[in-house]
Amino acid sequence: MGNTNETTKFDAIVIGSGISGGWAAKEFCEKGFKTLVLERGRDVKHLKDYPTTNMYPWEFKHRGQVPEEIAEKNPVISKCYAFREDAMHFFVKDNDHPYVQDKPFDWIRGYQVGGKSIMWARQTQRWSDFDYEGPARDGFAVDWPIRYKDIAPWYSYVEKFAGISGNKDGLPNLPDGEFLQPIELSCVENYFKDFVAKNYTDRNVIYARCAHLTQPQPVHIQQGRTQCQHRNLCQRGCPFGGYFNSNSTTIPWAANTGNLTLRPFSVVHSVIYADKKGKATGVRVIDTNTKQALEFYAPVIFVNAAALNTNLVLLNSTSARFPNGLGNDNGLLGKYIAFHNYRARISGTYDGFKDTTTQGGRPTSAYIPRFRNVHKQETNFLRGYAAGFSAGRGNVWANTDGFGEGLKTELEKKKELGPWYVGSHMMGETIPKETNFVSLDKAQKDEWGVPLLKIDVAYDDNDEKMVKDFIEQMSEMYTKAGFTDLKTSDGKQAPGLDIHEMGGVRMGKDPKTSLLNEWNQLHTCKNVFVTDGACMTSTSTQNPSLTYMALTARAVDYAVKEMKKGNI
Repeated sequence: MGNTNETTKFDAIVIGSGISGGWAAKEFCEKGFKTLVLERGRDVKHLKDYPTTNMYPWEFKHRGQVPEEIAEKNPVISKCYAFREDAMHFFVKDNDHPYVQDKPFDWIRGYQVGGKSIMWARQTQRWSDFDYEGPARDGFAVDWPIRYKDIAPWYSYVEKFAGISGNKDGLPNLPDGEFLQPIELSCVENYFKDFVAKNYTDRNVIYARCAHLTQPQPVHIQQGRTQCQHRNLCQRGCPFGGYFNSNSTTIPWAANTGNLTLRPFSVVHSVIYADKKGKATGVRVIDTNTKQALEFYAPVIFVNAAALNTNLVLLNSTSARFPNGLGNDNGLLGKYIAFHNYRARISGTYDGFKDTTTQGGRPTSAYIPRFRNVHKQETNFLRGYAAGFSAGRGNVWANTDGFGEGLKTELEKKKELGPWYVGSHMMGETIPKETNFVSLDKAQKDEWGVPLLKIDVAYDDNDEKMVKDFIEQMSEMYTKAGFTDLKTSDGKQAPGLDIHEMGGVRMGKDPKTSLLNEWNQLHTCKNVFVTDGACMTSTSTQNPSLTYMALTARAVDYAVKEMKKGNI
């Protein structure tokens, strides 16, 4: 790395190799563009660099648990559900890249080729016009410059390539996609699905669509992937390529064209803007190992560093033309950050189906699409929430802390089946606000000379009302369905632990109130595009990754056409 003889000129530069960056690389390379992908972390090659993927539980020194010493040193990242002994090497430790929390924010990051696409939860739902029209209808944020019809063909495009398991549900608030066969729901999940359908006209329980190959198609075989084995060890990296990640899919596909140059260990300092040319000309990079400063050049640049790092890169990209950050004439860069509210949960038990149990694992469950304020405003809060729903059955709990005869007695209990358990977690939309923002620290820099990011993001009264409504509505539904022993909780987790941060470089129709146009192109710097979470105008309730993929493929298609016309 840091070789002064390496090529510095390319047809396109992509910053970041995660879900959206991988798609940008694939699309540019397929279209014949010599493409440089910059990744601040190490290289992770599919199969080769999944060190724990085939390990048995007893092969882990701590049986999968994070040692106390590591947890104490990493109070933020150790809160993440996937930060366990089998996958903690894919996560950024707290001290590896510090940031400033003006308000508590749990920033979960994965710095390696593939980014967080290795460890993501793989839930994939399309947005509908209820989501794209939400800001215009309710008067918060700004109007999206696109509607469902604009993105629908691109949803189909990426779904076919990635492989999405789902059902055709026919719901206007959750459009159907290009689906592989679904995985079976449990009998209690199907019971609740039927119960809700019979007792509510505005609510549905469906199979939770997920990026898993249940029925590989020729394109997936061509990628070198095969059927999901339901191991539920996805955060380790899958040796079968059973789920979608950049490492098994878009990055190798791009590499196979011969047009990809992948440069790991490359912290992007800023985008270079040439005042005389009136456009961006390249990217400044710091080699993470040598600390050498380098520059790479291309006529088009896609910034896909993940939402908050994309904000950081653009805020740090200053010039005479853009003293406050690239494209930031209106002063809105870094503002209107939003996220998903995952605070509330409910659990219970069900006394039925005593002659039935579950066997094996599966990578998904059931899903309750948003039903509040969909067709009209009906509550004292804006927008709404979706929810997961899962039901399973396990053995009776036993206390295995003892020894001797007492331990044997307790272990005997584990032969007995307990009642069915049921549970849901909230996935609420938060309202983008100017008071939720990120900025650059004026004094502190990281070891590569880049300013630390300051995060000033918090919940508001709308979020509190939504949590209360989730608990009330789900308690009612659970009770009516005959679920008992209900337990509800508000975990009060800090923003960020949802791992769905969005905004700061939002799309919009008006350059005065947004940074990007309908093609994810900076209004005032036409050869720079942003298609990761930073571009989102609002958050909806759906898991956002599928939308990032579709927006990216669409934006590359547009950028290439504009370049051929000489407009970029």
